[in-house]
Amino acid sequence: MSFELDSLDEKTADLFEGYVVRKDLAREFAEKYPVPNYVAEFLIGKFCATTDEDEIAEGLEIVHKQLRDKVVKAGEQELFKARAKDKGTVKVIDLITARLDARSDNFFAAIPSLLINDAFIPSEFVYEHERMLTGGFYAEIEVEYGATQAEGQRSYPFTVKNLRPIQLSKRNVLDDLAAGREKMTTEEWKDFLCRSVGLEPSSLSERAKAVLFLRMIPFVEKNYNFIELGPRGTGKSYLFQQISPYSHLVSGGKATVAKMFVNNSSGQRGLVCQYDIVCFDEVSGISFDQKDGVNIMKGYMESGEFSRGKENIRAEGGISMLGNFDVDVEHQQRIGHLFGPLPKEIRDDTAFMDRIHSYIPGWDYPKVHPDLLTEHYGFVSDFLAESWNRLRNESRLHKISDKVFFGDALSGRDRRAVNKTIDGLLKLLYPSYEMEIAEEDLEWAVRTALECRRRVKEQQKRIGSAEFRNTMFSYRLGADGIEQYVSTPELHSENEISSDPLPPGQVWGIGPGDQNEGSGLYKIEVTTTPGSTIRLINVKAPSGLRESVKTAEQVLYTQNRILIGDHNPKEAEFSIQVRSLTSAKGGSSISMPILLALCSASLGKSLKGGIVVVGGMSVGGTIEPVYNALDMAELAAENGAVAILLPVASRKQLIDMSDELASRLMVIYYKDPRDALFKVLGE
Repeated sequence: MSFELDSLDEKTADLFEGYVVRKDLAREFAEKYPVPNYVAEFLIGKFCATTDEDEIAEGLEIVHKQLRDKVVKAGEQELFKARAKDKGTVKVIDLITARLDARSDNFFAAIPSLLINDAFIPSEFVYEHERMLTGGFYAEIEVEYGATQAEGQRSYPFTVKNLRPIQLSKRNVLDDLAAGREKMTTEEWKDFLCRSVGLEPSSLSERAKAVLFLRMIPFVEKNYNFIELGPRGTGKSYLFQQISPYSHLVSGGKATVAKMFVNNSSGQRGLVCQYDIVCFDEVSGISFDQKDGVNIMKGYMESGEFSRGKENIRAEGGISMLGNFDVDVEHQQRIGHLFGPLPKEIRDDTAFMDRIHSYIPGWDYPKVHPDLLTEHYGFVSDFLAESWNRLRNESRLHKISDKVFFGDALSGRDRRAVNKTIDGLLKLLYPSYEMEIAEEDLEWAVRTALECRRRVKEQQKRIGSAEFRNTMFSYRLGADGIEQYVSTPELHSENEISSDPLPPGQVWGIGPGDQNEGSGLYKIEVTTTPGSTIRLINVKAPSGLRESVKTAEQVLYTQNRILIGDHNPKEAEFSIQVRSLTSAKGGSSISMPILLALCSASLGKSLKGGIVVVGGMSVGGTIEPVYNALDMAELAAENGAVAILLPVASRKQLIDMSDELASRLMVIYYKDPRDALFKVLGE
């Protein structure tokens, strides 16, 4: 065989002996036989859960025989029925569903591959496996021919004599999973989870991996609701169709209230009671058979309950909604909002949106191609699905309750939504309850959760509701941690001025430009480390920029008491990087924005969002005049600024500011460095 083990294969095969399988082998069988991946892997995991090539070859022969003898291919149904008549019974692997025939008071099973929809099935089988009443599940089914049932009543041609669901029956799977995880690094574990769902991590960007982990959350988190819209062909429904028997895919068309929630005539519980996840594929075509269907779903998504008459029924199934953009995400935002592809009943319903815990950026995930599929070892799907199902009964939130603090922009619903996403991500990364959660993993989970919830809020704001206007989500790690703001990348380019505060030490500035140049826009970034100097790290910095840095340094040292209080600037090393975002690159006369960046970094506080700072100084702190303030104001507004900070002496130049510019841009004046810092420092 051409396959070669890598270090991760060797490590995981040793840690999870008997629970791993070659993913390319599973795909091969799933392509040959009309069954989901987890069915093929169930058999391969049973007979080929080893790295020994000879044992794998022997096991594959057994699996091939099992599938050949028990999976009915198109056109073979009469052959299998004839075998049942000849031998009395026949075993098939198929999706089994059941229905109640009220006239005869009996249950009948449908076995699609045999084209049978009236096989008698004993009621005890149905009550033991109620999922066959709400969409069915894959099982090994023993079908008997010609048996008489129910005390001499009529004969039924076919009877389900026995059935065995294709899913793991072991009870301590989570213990085995957790024990192995404790001996792996987070990066190894992430890569192994990617391989376990059939994907090669080296072919995925970090953003794409984040999308994949977000898709996994409903498997480990109860009542988790998300939406993912993106380009076609990115495998959005793959996880929910191929990996776990605990998820159910609803493909387009009508969703009945009886099937989703409860059948009022029979009392039969619906999909949300029977599955961990109910996933709507092609959500733009979904509609309910009753007018109050959307309201019932909204109520369920909020509380996890729905009513049947006077009875309230609790369920734990999450609602996942998948769909396609017909245009790219930037264009979608220009013509409307990111819920646009949803059905008209809910696309502008902010109350419905508020019940969605995360909006996954499907546009960050690549189209599925052969290089994306792994040939390496991963967990057998039924072992992974069973472990995830057990994780739904656990939580990691109390382990981090004293470590993560959210900003004031998050409402109660926002906090619940973000916490559910964080909890899900941490359970995926740390299935072992005993493991200490690394701070970098916690921060990754927090930032990912805030971004995905903020994406929901941004769309609500676009629809025009004032109650959702504050979308500047932030967090702190630790009671004394620095407040960090989280944006949604598709809304704000790194080089575009956003209304969100920048991290401490970062400031937007505008300088006058050199001869024959217009004004220049700069992004100043300052970081601090232990030391006692201020250094400019730009390579071959222009003389004007070097002069601006030197001036800001002198003002900081001479006025440090009134600017930054007890913080001693000579006890830290400041590294300054200045990036020009326009053709003007000289960097002259931008000492004020550089000074404010130094103060922001020293204090560990962000400046207010959306503000551009203008101004130069002398080494004594005297403010230099600005000669083209109107040009600078126009440049700030063009790049998305909401306010501009200018020396008060330039006030007369802005008398001629147009009404349109004045309505877009707030002008703030300052008289000295301390006044400038006071007016732009965040709360």
